[in-house]
Amino acid sequence: MNAESLAPTAVLQSARRIVVKVGSSLVTNEGRGLDEEAIGHWSAQLAALVQQGREVIMVSSGAIAEGMKRLGWSVRPREVNELQAAAAVGQMGLVQMYESKLRGCGVGSAQVLLTHADLADRERYLNARSTLLTLLQLRVVPVINENDTVVNDEIKFGDNDTLGALVANLVEADVLIILTDQKGLYTADPRRDPQATFVHVGRAGDPRLEAMAGGAGSGIGKGGMITKILAAKRAAGSGASTVIAWGREPRVLLRLTAGEAIGTCLVAQTAKNQARKRWISDHLQLRGAVVVDDGAVVKIVSEGKSLLPIGMTAVSGDFSRGDVIAVHDARGQEVARGLANYASSEARLICRRSSGDFERLLGYAAEPEMIHRDNLVLSSRA
Repeated sequence: MNAESLAPTAVLQSARRIVVKVGSSLVTNEGRGLDEEAIGHWSAQLAALVQQGREVIMVSSGAIAEGMKRLGWSVRPREVNELQAAAAVGQMGLVQMYESKLRGCGVGSAQVLLTHADLADRERYLNARSTLLTLLQLRVVPVINENDTVVNDEIKFGDNDTLGALVANLVEADVLIILTDQKGLYTADPRRDPQATFVHVGRAGDPRLEAMAGGAGSGIGKGGMITKILAAKRAAGSGASTVIAWGREPRVLLRLTAGEAIGTCLVAQTAKNQARKRWISDHLQLRGAVVVDDGAVVKIVSEGKSLLPIGMTAVSGDFSRGDVIAVHDARGQEVARGLANYASSEARLICRRSSGDFERLLGYAAEPEMIHRDNLVLSSRA
């Protein structure tokens, strides 16, 4: 694999929004309890990244493992109710540890618990996204874990590598960094194959990578190298590259973002905006449309601006927040399409209105745009 052609160094150095995922075996020192020193080191690095002007999210395993330790269990339980109980006990210590370490470094933190249902439902997905983006704007580090206290077999992510990738997609991160108890990916298991070589860089989604990855790792967590390779493939769908690195490497996060080659870098082949906008443009059936005046057409087409409700003259169809809708000019020609920030019933109320009127008309104030420019794709005929 040609490392030079993939330019992983540039990907990491330019990354502004970063999701870091750390596994249970690292967080709990192989199940012996929360590793205060390690969490302190990661927290200090997260704080330093925030001070550099970057936005960082921590996806941390460890609640169930910490709960097992506190409950005196040496073997991970199989029953869902016991897993939920362990998570409830362990989550207390996990969040307290991150909060105290991050606060000690001068950075605020927030706990966010997610289930698959939160990301499968479009409205809850957008609500989660808005919350996380607001926290990042406030320079707060969200600490995310699966909501194991309510999860069941139908809605669980299955492993926090997948959760890390879904969060990277949710916030449209530039990079997903997966910290693990392994140096990275080898072409085969080096413990069994002396000919195995280290993979420094590859293309996320390359099927050869899945063939190289083995099964689950420790008995503490649920993941293994294969889940990390699949997570990288999933994250690449929204344009995020992935790095798999040893979590105990000194100053690993700071060295990676400074451009040092550590671990395995799996580079996404599609840019963030391209991935999202291609998905928007591929919609064949739209739930509705808005008609805009000539001034709004100029703003959208010629100046690359967002669509504001004050430029809308009419709304058609029945759509929800997050649906893809068309933008028509006064002659009925589609000039663009994008993700609606408001449902059709709300859009009708705020037509020709400025954002200062939204709270009075809707009972709340949310985004000032009907469609943000990052979620807006010009039609080929525009």
